[in-house]
Amino acid sequence: MQHPEQPQRLSVVVMGVSGTGKSSVAAGLAQTLGVPWVDADDLHVPEAVARMRAGLPLSDEDRWPWLDRVGASLADCTAAPRGVVVACSALRRAYRDRLRAASPELQFVFLDGSPALVRQRMEQRTGHYMPPALLDSQLKTLERPDASEPDVLHADIAVPVQQIVAGVGARLVQRSKDASMKVSA
Repeated sequence: MQHPEQPQRLSVVVMGVSGTGKSSVAAGLAQTLGVPWVDADDLHVPEAVARMRAGLPLSDEDRWPWLDRVGASLADCTAAPRGVVVACSALRRAYRDRLRAASPELQFVFLDGSPALVRQRMEQRTGHYMPPALLDSQLKTLERPDASEPDVLHADIAVPVQQIVAGVGARLVQRSKDASMKVSA
């Protein structure tokens, strides 16, 4: 049993379409929370990256094994005993549910913003395999988390990254403490 003052292990997915700042927010949250972070883009097989580079969206058949690798990273208590933050699109409810099955204590941070702002960001970045041409496909795939997913915090990408990290980080720590208190009660 955990000590009441000790927060529960933090397992967090920073989610949203490409260009919302998942990697920047995930890195900031990981630093704030004192845990490692993983970019789920690094868990794609080379064939999937080549498809996206070519402007071809992935199918669910392409995504399931990738999501299983992401879930394994989230659940790996040996590599990350205090928790982990993962930047992962997790666009559909079924994808999020698959990740929840791998890591039941999982929390999500949904980065959301106007398509125009996201497109502008995608057009300005360099060196990323995801072309702006795939944004429409991602927006079409996106199933926005709603009240039926209480483990999702929402964040507006129009706010500076540092403010998102500070606000969401504080809420995640509080949720972890609250969950620990319930476990010890």
